[in-house]
Amino acid sequence: MVTQYFGTVCAGALGLALVAGAADTANANNDRFKKVLDRGELVVGVKADYKPWGFRDPSGKLVGMEIDLAQDVATALGVKLKLVPVQSSNRMQFLQQGKIDLMIATMSDRSDRRKIVGIVEPNYYTSGTNVLAKKGAVKDWADLKGKPVCGKQGAFYNKVVAKRYGARIVAFVGNAEAKQALKDGKCIAWVYDDSSIMADLASGQYDNYEMPLKTEDDNPWGLAVPLKERDGIWGRFMAGMIYHWHASGRLMELEKKWGIQPTAYVSKMMDKFKPDRAHLK
Repeated sequence: MVTQYFGTVCAGALGLALVAGAADTANANNDRFKKVLDRGELVVGVKADYKPWGFRDPSGKLVGMEIDLAQDVATALGVKLKLVPVQSSNRMQFLQQGKIDLMIATMSDRSDRRKIVGIVEPNYYTSGTNVLAKKGAVKDWADLKGKPVCGKQGAFYNKVVAKRYGARIVAFVGNAEAKQALKDGKCIAWVYDDSSIMADLASGQYDNYEMPLKTEDDNPWGLAVPLKERDGIWGRFMAGMIYHWHASGRLMELEKKWGIQPTAYVSKMMDKFKPDRAHLK
């Protein structure tokens, strides 16, 4: 069942024969694949405070776009899904320590991170750096010089904005704490992904705020597996899932579901794989 599904979502990209052969080979590269099937449960690291990609609804349940993607993987494998909340500061360590099988947690694909975890290609999403600020408070990146700017611990753009524009980053463990500090006037702005800021502005809870600057450092997001498993059956299976999400229009569907402003990246990737979409029907 898993082999058949994998062959479908890859649509010839990897080939059913390759998967079948790899699945029958007892080696380190397919241990994770076998363990997940034997366990009957997939453990995925996701964000719990990054609306609308991963957050808790009023009942406390984890929901969001990336939670839906995690469920897609579990459904494809025919196993239950277990979600583990992670932070930017610990998500890679959770993979290294074997606490999770894979990570779908708004992580930008960077060369230094590829040495630590197995980032799978193609990338599944993208975003850039911007700020949320009270209307009229910030008009240019240079306005951040010497000013306290709220940030999220572990986010790479904290150092970039501090070095490039002289901002004084005040880092918080969670996004909720950082945004509350902004509302309390402890920071002139909150630096984060433009996609998340757009979602906040669309929520109706930030009517007196804006995203006033031009987005910088657009970065693709990487789904990650343990480093040694990136080129094995586990990594190749996840590559097939990402391919399917792009080619089938699944990501565009989820953007609409979660009220995310349509991104050029998702549209571009769907068009890129469009010739193969017939295989997914």
